[in-house]
Amino acid sequence: MTAIAPNTSGRKLGLVIDLDTCVGCHACAVACKEWNDGGHMAPLTDEDPYGKEPFGVWFNRIHAFETQPKSGCGGDTRTVHFPRSCLHCEQPDCVTVCPTGASYKRAEDGIVLIDEDKCIGCKLCSWACPYGAREYDAHSGTMKKCTLCVDRIYNTNLPPAERQPACVMVCPTSARHFGDLGDPDSDVSRLVADRSGVDLMPDLGYRPVNKYLPPRQRRAAADTAPLLDAPGGADIGRRLLGWVDRLLSQ
Repeated sequence: MTAIAPNTSGRKLGLVIDLDTCVGCHACAVACKEWNDGGHMAPLTDEDPYGKEPFGVWFNRIHAFETQPKSGCGGDTRTVHFPRSCLHCEQPDCVTVCPTGASYKRAEDGIVLIDEDKCIGCKLCSWACPYGAREYDAHSGTMKKCTLCVDRIYNTNLPPAERQPACVMVCPTSARHFGDLGDPDSDVSRLVADRSGVDLMPDLGYRPVNKYLPPRQRRAAADTAPLLDAPGGADIGRRLLGWVDRLLSQ
């Protein structure tokens, strides 16, 4: 069994994911796949990608759920897109069950990683992880997972603004945020506090570093004035429809 090294710096690097603005475009998953194809945990292999039963190693997976409004509240159903990857827990059982010490949590920033030279592919970590974040690579015979692009966020050859995980860099709706969740004054910590960010399955006691921002409650149609009913709305509506028409005609 592997012991968890105490966090000596207080830093807890992680992601904050806004379920209200995620549109399920899979840009994060594709960017992650592309960057890590030659990065720290490369290669992310694919099996029969164009066949009947394609299978591959992905660090990010996006699920879609249809939600129902609360009883008596009325309104339509809503599709919520739910990105899933390693949460870099503070108490990760995937680390403690590892028989070789291949799975470990870094003391300096809290990132959970895998040493592939020590990994024997026993899959104990994947059974211990309740979030399904571990992936077995049949080609290398080792386990793989999200690294928060550790080879990118500390890369001094990149401009400071680009030292973020690939998934954060490409998100078109800014639904993904990266930072130090151990610092209560950081942008991500303030975002969690302002939007009542939550842990995933907190009852398990793993204390995930990554947080999810819950979807905002949609206003009922009766509470939203139609665009064309507003002063000057007809003109605004014509211009908007004209812009959409030009966009679709390109």
